Amino acid sequence: MSQPDRNSKGQLSIVGIGPAGARWMCDPAKEALQEAQVVCGYRTYIDLIRDILTPQQEIVQTGMTRERDRCKAAIDHAVSGKKVALVCSGDPGIYALSGLVFEMLKKRGLDSSKLKVEVIPGIPALSACSALLGAPLVHDFSVISLSDLLTPWELIEKRIEAAALADFVLVFYNPRSKKRRDHLPRALEIVARHRKGSTPVGIVTSGMRPSQEVSVTTLEEIREKGPDAWNIGMQSLVIVGNSQTFIWDGKMITPRGYEV
Repeated sequence: MSQPDRNSKGQLSIVGIGPAGARWMCDPAKEALQEAQVVCGYRTYIDLIRDILTPQQEIVQTGMTRERDRCKAAIDHAVSGKKVALVCSGDPGIYALSGLVFEMLKKRGLDSSKLKVEVIPGIPALSACSALLGAPLVHDFSVISLSDLLTPWELIEKRIEAAALADFVLVFYNPRSKKRRDHLPRALEIVARHRKGSTPVGIVTSGMRPSQEVSVTTLEEIREKGPDAWNIGMQSLVIVGNSQTFIWDGKMITPRGYEV
C-alpha cells in the first residue's frame, strides 16, 4: 500500500462535470480539471471534457464497472504527491464516486491530516432533466435507481412501493440496460397501483447533449407501448408525476401549492 508523503502537496478533487461537459460545469470544476496533473475517469466522461484537458496531463481511463479501479488509481496518484481530478458525471455525491472514495480513504487510514480531498459539485441528471421537462420536481420527490447490481431488487421494489404510496414524484435512474429489460415495466406496474393512468411521465435520454431526446407521455401509455417506444436505456431518466402533476404546453408541471 502506498504511504503518503507528509511533505507532499498531493490533492484529490472529486469533480462533478454535470450532464454534458464544459458548458454545464461550474468554474471550480473547470479549474480543478485544468490544474490537475492526473485526470481519472470513465472513458465516456473523459471524452466529454477532453477539449479542456492538455497534452501534459496524465489521463487514466477505465471502462464501465471499473469504479473501484478508478478510485484506487486516483487515490494512489494523490498519495504520491500529485494533484488529481477524479471525474464524475452529474454530481459526485449522487449515484457517483465520492462515497466510494471516502470508504477507501477510511479503510486506508487516509484522513484529512494525510491527504487533502475536496468534492466539487455538478449539475445532477435529475436537475438537467427536470429543466428540459418543465417543472416536475417543484414538490417532494423520491429518487430511486433501478440497477440491482449493488442493491437487491426486492429492496428496490419496497422503496418504489413506499414512495408511490406516499405520492412522491418518482425519479428513476438507470431505468434499463441490455441485461435489465424488465425492471422499468415492473417498477411502473408498482406505481400504477397508486396512480391514475393519466399521470404524466417524462423521459429524457442524453439530456443536454447533442443527441438528447425529451418526451412527455402518461403512465398508461408507457405501460402500453413499453420502453422500446422511447429507446429508454442507461442514458435515460424517467420521471413519474404525483397525483397533482399535469401536462401543459408540452411541459410536465408539479404544483408547489401556491394560489395562482
